[in-house]
Amino acid sequence: MTDTRPTPDAPVRPAEPTAVPVPRPHRAAHPEPRDAFRLPLLSFVLAGCAVAVVLGVYAAEHEPAGYSLDVPGFSSPLYVKTWLTTAAAVLGVVQLLTAARMHDAGARPWTRTLHRWSGRVSVLLTVPVVVHCVYALGFQSGSTRALVHSALGCFFYGVFVTKMLALTRPGLPRWAVPVSGGLLFTTLIALWFSSSLWVFTSSGFRF
Repeated sequence: MTDTRPTPDAPVRPAEPTAVPVPRPHRAAHPEPRDAFRLPLLSFVLAGCAVAVVLGVYAAEHEPAGYSLDVPGFSSPLYVKTWLTTAAAVLGVVQLLTAARMHDAGARPWTRTLHRWSGRVSVLLTVPVVVHCVYALGFQSGSTRALVHSALGCFFYGVFVTKMLALTRPGLPRWAVPVSGGLLFTTLIALWFSSSLWVFTSSGFRF
C-alpha cells in the first residue's frame, strides 16, 4: 500500500544576491601629486643654478678692482669680511637651533620670529662680503682653499635663491625647504672655515 501522508516542505533557501556592476563616474585626468610639484621645484633649482653660474662667470671675467670700502674700527677690509662672515655663521647656528625647536609643542611664541630674523640678518651680513669678493678680488683659483671658497660663495647664493622661491610656493613636499635650508647652512659654515677661520689662524685673532 502506498503511503499518502503529506511530507513536510523542504526549507527554501533565499536567493543569493546578484552583484550588479555600478558604473564609476568619469574623472578628469589629474596629475599625480609628484608631478604637481616637480616642475615648480625644478624651475626653482634651475633659477638657483643660474644665479650661481652668473656670479661665478662675472667674478672670473671681471677685472678685480683690488680695493674695497673699509669700515672704521677694523684693521683692514679683510677683517671686515672675516667678522661679517663670522657673525653670519653664528646667526646661521641660531637659525638651525630654532628650526629644530620651531615645530615642538612646547616651543616659545618668539621661536618662529627669531628663526626668521636670524636667517634674514645672516644673509644680509653676507651681502657686503660677496660684493667685496666679487668686485675687489674676483674668482680666485690660485690655491685649493681659494678655489673651493670661491665656488662655495657662488653656490651659497644659488641655494639661497632656490630656498626663497620654495618658501613662496605652497604644495611643495615637506623636505624641500629643510633640504635647501640645510644646504644653505652647510655652505655658510664651509665658507667660514675656508675664509674666517683661515684668517684667524694665519693672520691672528683681531679686529
